[in-house]
Amino acid sequence: MDLVTGDGAWVPILVLWCALSIDRLLGEPPARLHPVVWMGRYLSWAGRRIAPADHAPHGGPATRFLAGALAWAAGACIVLWVAWAGQRLLEPLTPWIAVPLAGTLLKPMLAWRMLASEVQAVEQGLAVSLDVGRERLGRLVSRDVSGLDEHGVRESAIESLAENLSDSVVAPLFWFVLAGLPGAALYRFANTADAMWGYRGARGGRNWEWAGKFAARADDVLSWVPARVTALLLALADRRWIIGLHSQARRTPSPNGGWPMAAMAMLLGVRLGKPGVYLLNESGRLPAKADTTRALRLAGVAVVLSALAGSLALWASDATTDAAMTLPMPR
Repeated sequence: MDLVTGDGAWVPILVLWCALSIDRLLGEPPARLHPVVWMGRYLSWAGRRIAPADHAPHGGPATRFLAGALAWAAGACIVLWVAWAGQRLLEPLTPWIAVPLAGTLLKPMLAWRMLASEVQAVEQGLAVSLDVGRERLGRLVSRDVSGLDEHGVRESAIESLAENLSDSVVAPLFWFVLAGLPGAALYRFANTADAMWGYRGARGGRNWEWAGKFAARADDVLSWVPARVTALLLALADRRWIIGLHSQARRTPSPNGGWPMAAMAMLLGVRLGKPGVYLLNESGRLPAKADTTRALRLAGVAVVLSALAGSLALWASDATTDAAMTLPMPR
């Protein structure tokens, strides 16, 4: 059983839907069993060796960049080999056994239920007090939340929902469709590495200016198409085209994050931004509680659409392959 071509497209399609069903019903596996936690442990260990302490001599940019690139590549090779080995072990099994096992392996690479739940928790926290809302937001974003007012907390939560819709759902499914479990696992490693290493300057007492640059660029490359697909899926979820999306998306420092965030801002009619960094849909109103609810609904529909699009792509790929195999060979 091949999870990319399968014994017909229905095999990888069933794996995709099985993973999403497990995510919806069970959520995240325990931390001790979570592959992304294992990736994080490696990245933490390697990060202490490639990024100098902020007060220490930083060394040459080329040396730090090379160290970061080699550490990233070593981790990526391990992740790819483990995912490939897991996929190969499933191939001799009957699809009725292999599909749920493969779905279980794919599930940790995506996290829609956890993302939606954390965004809802921010809104529930704001209903209690601003401090509780800030505390819940702090579990969702890496920025300093201490100075945010209620609207700022809500803006950040909706932004995180839009950006992570791409990073945590659409992109892993996109790479699964293209390259099976190894593709989804490699993307999840790259995205986790960017989250832990991809900073400009100092963070956590270490200087990442060059040590994390390769990780940041690798994530940019792997996320380029999924980010734009996510914006399209959000537009389809709301059944209307977004005029001016390209110019809004370019306002963020990230070449990718601006696409789903700008799409969400314009569909909701609200302004979203990071103080002193960027502002999306500046003519929009400040987000209200109802906007969080609507954002979650749009994102939920986009998740279903992403699964349908992935299923269609797998079916089309299989149909094309079958058609090619039936063409008469030249004499």
